[in-house]
Amino acid sequence: MNLEISGKIILVLAEQSGTGKNGAWVKQDFVIETADQYPKKVCFSAWGEKAALVKSYSVGSVVKVSFNAESREFNGKWYTDLRIWKIDNEKGASSAAAVDSAFPSEIEEPVSDKSDEVNDLPF
Repeated sequence: MNLEISGKIILVLAEQSGTGKNGAWVKQDFVIETADQYPKKVCFSAWGEKAALVKSYSVGSVVKVSFNAESREFNGKWYTDLRIWKIDNEKGASSAAAVDSAFPSEIEEPVSDKSDEVNDLPF
């Protein structure tokens, strides 16, 4: 299953590491926000050498993430893991202007050039 999603990195969580029966492991979680009409926040996990790839991006970077989704059951509860296998800069978002236009931070009110206009509202 080949899934891809693009968005802006909004949070990089603390790196986790440990030792298991197969040796040492490293995990890096990060959250991106999509630029859809209704933006979604999605948390991904990068394991092993992929954790180092995530560290090369900073908060605010616009990226395209390729990942696999997998769910597993433990004690009657289901857990879903979105494990990345590739992360790249989003095409056309190399400049700060492209990042800002893809993710507007606020809506600007139109400015009227007519200073002599009379406001006839009763309040």
